[in-house]
Amino acid sequence: MHISKSFIPILKNNPSEAKIKSHQLMLRVGMIKQSSAGIYSWLPLGLKVMKKIEKIVREEQNKIGAQEILMPTIQSNEIWKESGRYEDYGEEMLRIKDRQGREMLYGPTNEELVTDIFRSSFKSYKSLPQLLYHIQWKFRDEIRPRFGIMRCREFYMKDAYSFDLNDEEALFSYNKFFLSYLKTFKRLDLTAIPMAADTGPIGGNLSHEFIILAETGESKIYTDKRIFSLNFDGTSLDKKNLIELRKKYEQFYSVTDDKFNKDEFENKVRESDRLKTKGIEVGHIFYFGDKYSKPMKTSVDLPGGKKEYVKMGSYGIGVSRLVGAIIEAKYDEKNEIMKWPISVAPYDIAVIPMINKNDSSTLDKANKINLELKKNKIDSIIEDTDENFSSKIKKMNLIGAPYQIIIGKESDSNLIEFKEVNKETQKISLTEIIKIINNQKVQN
Repeated sequence: MHISKSFIPILKNNPSEAKIKSHQLMLRVGMIKQSSAGIYSWLPLGLKVMKKIEKIVREEQNKIGAQEILMPTIQSNEIWKESGRYEDYGEEMLRIKDRQGREMLYGPTNEELVTDIFRSSFKSYKSLPQLLYHIQWKFRDEIRPRFGIMRCREFYMKDAYSFDLNDEEALFSYNKFFLSYLKTFKRLDLTAIPMAADTGPIGGNLSHEFIILAETGESKIYTDKRIFSLNFDGTSLDKKNLIELRKKYEQFYSVTDDKFNKDEFENKVRESDRLKTKGIEVGHIFYFGDKYSKPMKTSVDLPGGKKEYVKMGSYGIGVSRLVGAIIEAKYDEKNEIMKWPISVAPYDIAVIPMINKNDSSTLDKANKINLELKKNKIDSIIEDTDENFSSKIKKMNLIGAPYQIIIGKESDSNLIEFKEVNKETQKISLTEIIKIINNQKVQN
């Protein structure tokens, strides 16, 4: 891909309306364009990153046995009235009418709809457990949408739902998602800490938010620093191991502000280990038992003719929000350098030739290198404009490919100037470059 032919409308300066790093960068490099308050069009660069995040989220959901479905964005209000949440949800819910005057809504979440799907599909306890997820656009009419995609009205989200026979099995499902989320965020090169949280309008009595530390975060968090040293590698999907995993994290005080108790914090955490800061929520899991299944009469048949309301949980990851969260965690605002994790980078590598108007040799070499990279499934972008070299570097630093190849007039035919962003340049062969990048991609 040549940048001269790419739809990447880069701005020289940060837009004045953008107040946080992610909003500034996403507008500046043309990842998004605002359509109306809190609603954005996703342009090629931004969509590419978001789709890579979506792929990772999907893979980790599939690994725990969750099955993908796709529910509509528009729902009937009847099922929401049935659950009792239609009036309780408040003005964040966008209520509409179709041409027949039927009351509809743009789904802010899908507990009701997925419950309706389940109850019409399964009647026997033998069908349990069921883990269902989808990745779809949601709409919540925020009073004050701000910070770009971090707090907007329309967003792209993975939400999953578990259906189980009893509390024990339901908590087994809950713990599967707990581990799945830790693995998902690790693949995104994020340290996301599970913190006890309020259940809010979703309901229930058990909930964890997965938080990454960030000065721009809206969540106040209080935690024991020792929680950051925990390791979940090697945890298998059996009940005992998953229970131990939760216990390992929950031994350390770690809560969001709605669960914070000053006395408890100071009693449980020694002063040197106390951390009071802000964070960004990137995932949220809930267990709410029969909160929805009971009013919606969603039960399964047991032996002997008895019936049992299914026990449910829900599990959300903000796929579009994660784009912004990664920027907040990885963007060096001072030096204007974005280093995407290679797992989600829009391009694996940027090829930057020093181009002379009267000499196409460096561009020719860049094109040949690009062909070899493509053969080895490495996604590259060539900075083929006639801008000065410093402008090219600055532009590529903003776009954020983790690696760069620099081609000068005196470039050796066998050795290439290669660097990882924020590290020293080295001269190595193209074969070695390909090996380095592909090894890094395999690890992620």
